[in-house]
Amino acid sequence: MHIETLLGIRLPIIQAPMASVQGSALALAVSRAGAMGSLPCAMLSRQALHDELSLLRAQGPGAGAGWGAGVGEFNLNFFCHTPPPPDAGRERAWRSALAPYAAELGIDFSTVPAGPGRLPFSADVAELLDEFKPPILSFHFGLPAPALLQRVRRWGAKILSTATTVEEGRWLQAQGADAVIAQGLEAGGHRGLFLSDDLSTQLGTLALVPQLVAALDIPVIAAGGIATAQGVAAALQLGAAAVQVGTAYLLCPEATTSAVHRAALKSPGVHLTALTSLFTGRPARGIVNRLMRELGAVDGAGLAARVFPHFPLASAALAPLRAEAERRGSGDFSPLWAGQNSQGCKEISATALTRELARGLASTGRPLLPAA
Repeated sequence: MHIETLLGIRLPIIQAPMASVQGSALALAVSRAGAMGSLPCAMLSRQALHDELSLLRAQGPGAGAGWGAGVGEFNLNFFCHTPPPPDAGRERAWRSALAPYAAELGIDFSTVPAGPGRLPFSADVAELLDEFKPPILSFHFGLPAPALLQRVRRWGAKILSTATTVEEGRWLQAQGADAVIAQGLEAGGHRGLFLSDDLSTQLGTLALVPQLVAALDIPVIAAGGIATAQGVAAALQLGAAAVQVGTAYLLCPEATTSAVHRAALKSPGVHLTALTSLFTGRPARGIVNRLMRELGAVDGAGLAARVFPHFPLASAALAPLRAEAERRGSGDFSPLWAGQNSQGCKEISATALTRELARGLASTGRPLLPAA
């Protein structure tokens, strides 16, 4: 089965789910071009998730005839991490490392509560989804517990998840995933690694995709460094069944990318990205800023790498610093997520950008499904 048929899309292009920089508007615009829009759900409250799902169902290309009706579907993305127990010692050490910045910005840490910021997929979320029965769910950091996965499958949902190594891809296939997203080291945002925390196991997209294609019997979706039509063509020629694109969409008007983040994406510094665990407690790729330079960007480097709370608890103490700095027009404390290839970032509609990316299909000789 072609992946377009599996996922109910015309174009083998998936917009990457990007928490904090998008809502349903971006997913809708991508879907209208015949590709698959994605909604990041890990940071949404139950009510916010219900509202976004209602918008997708009411305004999607197939409104009144199913979610996408073969024109362009939607992917709902959730995290599968195990919430860590609170660690007062690490929280104190983290706040101590941030104290000079808090003083500089006039922030009283004693009034800032600790908190998770991101929640894993749960029975409560599955109960809400029962009302909507979305046809596609994707997961980061593995898969939910078998009982939750079985519940999702009861309404016929297709399951995607991220692999950063061949071993993770094999594990996902063994658990019944319908397709695997091969996340190369170039990709922006959180690494989807879940079998090991060892960053030395991470491969670039060019190396990872063909290895997963050779090892698996299910479709492989290439992600990381794909931002142009040429990149789409190259990934498909490596054997990928589809591509997932994130960074290229960050300047689109439908994205909710902040002003400081947009400025960083248009600056010369956009080409300097690094993996960092400072913002959440888990490695993610973003544009290097002051916090990363001064506290050490990559795991194992710098004071903060030894003291920040475990994912996702690190973000709570940073939230007021980020808010105040952004109010002053600075991204010094903001997670400026971006991949290593920003070449495709354009201030055009997400629908138009998706159609530009789709031009990469021509050189592969791959036929398009007919419009519904």
